[in-house]
Amino acid sequence: MKIRLDPLDKLFSEFIRLRANNKCERCGVYKETKQLQTSHFHGRRKKSVRWDEDNAAGLCFACHQYLGENPLEHYEWFRDRLGEGKFHDLNIRANFRGVKPDINGITLYLREKIKELKEGI
Repeated sequence: MKIRLDPLDKLFSEFIRLRANNKCERCGVYKETKQLQTSHFHGRRKKSVRWDEDNAAGLCFACHQYLGENPLEHYEWFRDRLGEGKFHDLNIRANFRGVKPDINGITLYLREKIKELKEGI
């Protein structure tokens, strides 16, 4: 079943791709921002981390596919990328149930971060 993308998903994806600064965060290959994909460690169904910047990376199509097909390497890559502590905390946040995300707060935060990235702050 395909998960519906809403405007916040699109804003989040823009932030993740801009944060990657035109490079795949795994292989380092230069890609235009629109050619990068937003890869989630915990799937978008987990609302508690759906828009969590620690839960996503900007990847080229090949790396996104590869990690999706190799779950152990996906796990190790995200863990190494974040470090043990942040990875542990992300996994705890991912298992929060019944906590409704603050959509307005997340939207404001992402808009500010995008503005900073575009202005080179």
